Amino acid sequence: MNNLVILPIVIPVITGMVMVIFRRDIKLHRLLSLAATLSILGIAILLMNQINALGIQTLQLGGWEAPFGVSMVADMFAMLLILATSVVATCCLIYAFQTIGKERENFYFYPLFLFLIAGVNGSFLTGDIFNLFVCFEVMLVASYVLISLGGTKLQLRESIKYILVNVISSSLFLVAIAYLYAMTGTLNFAHLSLRIAEMGQDGLMTTVSFLFLIVFSLKAGLFLFFWLPGSYGAPPTAIAAIFAALLTKVGIYSIIRMFTLVFYHEPQATHLLIGIMAAATMILGAIGAVAYADIKRILTYNVVVGVGFILAGVASFTPAGLTGSVYYLIHDIVVKALIFLLGGTIIHLTGKNKLKEISGLIRLYPSLGWMFFIAALSLAGIPPLSGFLGKIFITEGTFTAGYFWLGGIGLFTSLMVLYSIMKIFMSAFWGYTDYEEGELESPKGLLFPIGLLTLMTIALGLGAQGISQYVDVAIEGLMNTHLYIDAVLGLNPRI
Repeated sequence: MNNLVILPIVIPVITGMVMVIFRRDIKLHRLLSLAATLSILGIAILLMNQINALGIQTLQLGGWEAPFGVSMVADMFAMLLILATSVVATCCLIYAFQTIGKERENFYFYPLFLFLIAGVNGSFLTGDIFNLFVCFEVMLVASYVLISLGGTKLQLRESIKYILVNVISSSLFLVAIAYLYAMTGTLNFAHLSLRIAEMGQDGLMTTVSFLFLIVFSLKAGLFLFFWLPGSYGAPPTAIAAIFAALLTKVGIYSIIRMFTLVFYHEPQATHLLIGIMAAATMILGAIGAVAYADIKRILTYNVVVGVGFILAGVASFTPAGLTGSVYYLIHDIVVKALIFLLGGTIIHLTGKNKLKEISGLIRLYPSLGWMFFIAALSLAGIPPLSGFLGKIFITEGTFTAGYFWLGGIGLFTSLMVLYSIMKIFMSAFWGYTDYEEGELESPKGLLFPIGLLTLMTIALGLGAQGISQYVDVAIEGLMNTHLYIDAVLGLNPRI
């Protein structure tokens, strides 16, 4: 057992509770929140090295052995996502210091931010499906407040829709858990995998798997994404960026975990449906991104396209496809936060959201313009940036599985993504501007977190070899279910 496994959840929760006590000390809030995310970053790196050397790390809370107690499981896949989460959270916090405003800071912005991070990390680390539901709810309750924090008319309207959709999906989640427990007698992921392998994934079990797919699709924005564009465009930039980077990724993680560890026996039904939904998501998201002419809508529809593309690799259920999904998932966490911070900065500086009302900003803000250009190329998967490697592997995986139509749709929508993002670059940064130098405020305080994420997307592309050994370990754990089962149930002699 490894007590470090629980720290990515405990640190933000305890830090957030301390902040609530010292509500008025905003400087302390900033310092503690930044220290918390950086601490999680360090713990993630430490755990990744331990997993690489010793195998999957587990913690049985209260000393109750699995499957009877609560299991926390740190495999390489989960820790890669927690590492990316901590990097993005740190950058969004630094950006929020300059932009979120004193009113939101005084109404518990930083504690809520950390509670959201705790829910995200808990979802990645939990070893049973009921606690996945609990961690989802922790994340969602924090997001309910964050999306409405400030109380603008747009925020309140979109928060009603966002809350309604998630309440419905959470209700369906509980129904699905009840059916699964009634059929198997367990909720531990590792034990579920053994039980379903023994029982066989018959028609009724496959139906339950479809119910879980609907639940996680609602939360991830897979096909059922009607709520996402408005909800992610309503809150302030720092909040929108963390939403775009993380919230859909928890749903994606849940789909990957469930359909590689638990419901992997009937891929001709379950994974084909994931592929069809991924294809529809990419097409509809790309159409939305191309059709709109305002920055927020274009960016939010690109979140949708990314969800579909990641799950195209999962649908292939091949080593190459899953490798691409892991690479692209890490890339997407970083680049979505980056592109939302860039888009929000444009709106913050000009006060305008419509592309036809903005032009020539590269003359005033060359650094901002070229960072946006790099982010646009990375988002579209242009080499040698971070999106390229994942896109290549996902395409290879879909072709290997015989899903040529899915790989083709992925490549075609990538071109549409490039067009939609370059449309922002050409309209906002190119051409002439009516603004004089010094007329608009300086973005100096905002460029540091944006620059960090820009360097990250370049490093993930050029230095992909540096994380390849960790990704390989993650894929081995996803493809070989016995590694996870042995570690959790105490059958692995290295643990």
